[in-house]
Amino acid sequence: MKAILYLSFLLLSTPLIAVDITQERVAEVAQRGTQVMPFDLDKTMHIFSKTELGGIQQVVTKDKSDIQQIELIRKHLSEIARQFTKRNFSGPEHIHGKDMPGLIELRNADPDAIHISYSELDNGAKIEYTSTKKSLINAIHQWFDAQLNDHAKHAMPGHSMHH
Repeated sequence: MKAILYLSFLLLSTPLIAVDITQERVAEVAQRGTQVMPFDLDKTMHIFSKTELGGIQQVVTKDKSDIQQIELIRKHLSEIARQFTKRNFSGPEHIHGKDMPGLIELRNADPDAIHISYSELDNGAKIEYTSTKKSLINAIHQWFDAQLNDHAKHAMPGHSMHH
């Protein structure tokens, strides 16, 4: 009987521990994010859409009339797009850690192996990542998945697009 009670306790308590660890991770990422991202995470949304050739990362305002957040998003995404084309991923590395899935492959990619393009949206901005190398496309997808997990309520998957 003691064994059954102990096993029941373990089964019931284990998911709660996993949830707490995830909440701690989300809080850590949000805190480090304020040191890198100038916009308000609660007023914006990250959208990660995987594509056959890579993916599209969007950051948009929840309130389309929030001009201040739109300007901050555009400034930040245009700067990180420039950094990413030079294989400088120090921003995501600071927020998510050096062992973030896909990051090493992206950082070590040949300059011409990934095309990174920035463009503005009515309510924010986006960066599109494309490659013809399957390993880099997979790295982009892994990187997007990691960001979705870490940003939790501040991020959502977009629609998968096919090019």
